[in-house]
Order: sequence, then structure tokens, then C-alpha cells
Amino acid sequence: MGLLPTVEDVALLASVSRQTVSNVLNTPTIVKPATRQRVENAIAQLGYRQNASARRLRTQKSSTIGIRLDPMVNGISGSVLDRFLHALTEQADVRGMRVLLFTAATPEAEIEQIRRLRDGSDVDAFVLTATFHGDPRTEWLIANQVPFVTFGRPWGIDDMNDPQHLWVDVDGSAGVRAATNHLIESGATRVHYLGWPSPSGTGDDRRRGWADAMRERLGSDDAALENLQSITVEDVSKATAVVAELLERQPTIDALVCVSDSLALGAMIAAASAGRPQLPIIGFDNTPIAQAVGFSSIEQSLGLVAAGALELLMGATGSDLVGRRPFPGEAHRLITPELVIRRPNQLSIREPNSTNT
Repeated sequence: MGLLPTVEDVALLASVSRQTVSNVLNTPTIVKPATRQRVENAIAQLGYRQNASARRLRTQKSSTIGIRLDPMVNGISGSVLDRFLHALTEQADVRGMRVLLFTAATPEAEIEQIRRLRDGSDVDAFVLTATFHGDPRTEWLIANQVPFVTFGRPWGIDDMNDPQHLWVDVDGSAGVRAATNHLIESGATRVHYLGWPSPSGTGDDRRRGWADAMRERLGSDDAALENLQSITVEDVSKATAVVAELLERQPTIDALVCVSDSLALGAMIAAASAGRPQLPIIGFDNTPIAQAVGFSSIEQSLGLVAAGALELLMGATGSDLVGRRPFPGEAHRLITPELVIRRPNQLSIREPNSTNT
């Protein structure tokens, strides 16, 4: 096995000084773009990676990003965060950064954990998930000048254009709009929406995509939209009951768009029980259950979400926190999801056998 490439090897190949290589690795914004590109090409060509331990000793930084491990609500929706964590950890490792997981039962407890980790110099920056209306975490982080990025938009607590709040999110409205348009183009005229109770930043954003498509493509007014939507909590059995009642009351419903795969699974069970196993149903998240059962869903590109979060914290190719104040428009990444269409499998719903004792 040959020797691992060094900073000197990179400097020689790029025809720059050792200090310039160090600047590209640690503070890339101070290096001229052309020079930075030359060094980055040399790094890629040689396969150079920094010694993380040496860098931590030199910079007196932990080279660690903290993220709360959210409680697993259920095996369906919970897989989204799991996939994001994997993507974030893998991409952070490439940049020489570690990811530290911690737990907290409430937002207030999470703030206390962040305070403790920050005061102990255990973590340089944080990634927040599950943002919500009135979220106190971002307000505290901004006030205490703690570097952070959120997976999810501010949803009302901060100005959407505030460069102090770095965020990356999936454009749920665009995804659901594409799903609704697909159903309409396939011949559906009564596309029902199954969503979460409002206010829900994520849920309301996804509903907006359905409503916009229905207004533009079918001319639906507010009264028609109200009649074509149902609300339930994130629970498969409750979604099953809501859709079973819906299909009995409104048998002319010819398609369903759901705010999540959990609700889509409940809808699919209800449709099969009602003798309509081929009713077009589209979920959101493209979880393993959607792939296994075979219903269409909207795929969140979680690899791109993780890449966006790290880019906002560390720059396009850097291996340390950028430490800059971005301008409005530079502090956010909105990722467009992908619509994944599948032919629905026919679920077998077996009625209880009344002859058994």
C-alpha cells in the first residue's frame, strides 16, 4: 500500500504554497476562486483527506455537528429521519466532520442539551429537525450566536429571508402539486386530499400544492376544495377509518393525494375494503412501506437535503464552519422532490369467517 497523500503533495500538484492549501481546506472564502478550484482539483485527483485529529488539536474545535435524535413515532414516517441521518453522517465524514446524536424530550430540553454541549466545546454547530410554528429553538440559537441549520423552514417564527436562520427544506407544495397534476392528467376529476390538522407548516405547505393544482386545472373554488379534503392525525388506523367513511359518503371520489405515506397506507386499506383496490393513491416520503405495498409517493431527496445543510454551514467544499454571515437569498436551499409512480398492488382484505367457532 502506498503512502497517503499529504498537504505538500497537493501543494506541489496545484503549484501553490502549503498555506494556500490549508486556506482552501479551512477558510476557502479567502482564496481566489481560480486558485481554489485548482487546489480542489488536486485534492480530488490525489484523494487527499485531512487528518481530523490533528485538525482538532490545531484549531481547538471539535469538528462535530450535533443533532437531536427524534423519538420514533412509527416505523413508517420515522424512516425519513433515519435516512437523513445516514446521509448527513456519510457526507459529514467526507468533510472530516463527525455527527453527535443526543436526545431530548421537549424543545426546551433540547435547548438545554445544546447549551451544555456548546459550553463544553463538544459541538461546533447544530442541525435541527422537525421545525414547527412558534419553535423556540431557533430564536434561542440566533440570540446566543450558535451556528445552526434547520431541516425545515422557520414556519412563522423568523423572517423567511432572514440570513441568520440557515435552512434547507423539501418543496412539499411543488411535490403535491405535481402529484395532483399527474392524477388529473390521468383522468381524475375528483381528487381528494387527506391531510393533517392545521396549523402545520409542513402539512399546510403540502395542501397548498393540491389546492393550487385543483384551482388551475379543474377550476375548483373554495367550497369545492373544502368538500374534497379530510383531516386526520398521523395514524394508519385513523386514516383507514376516515377514508372508509369518505368512500361510503362520496363514492365518486376517483383519486387521493395524502400528506404522508402513513395516511396513504390507511387510505389504501380502506379502498381495498370498499372493493376499490385500484383507486389511485399517492403518498409523501416514498418510505419502504410505499415501495413494498406498491403505492405511488413523493420522494424527498434526502441526500440533497444533507448536502444543502452542510454547504450552508461549511461552504461548497470546505471542511470547517464558514463563519460568515450570508446575504438574504444565500441562506436557504429548497429541494424539489420527485414523484414516483407505481401501479397499485391489490391488497387482500379478508373478512372474518362467521362459521368458525
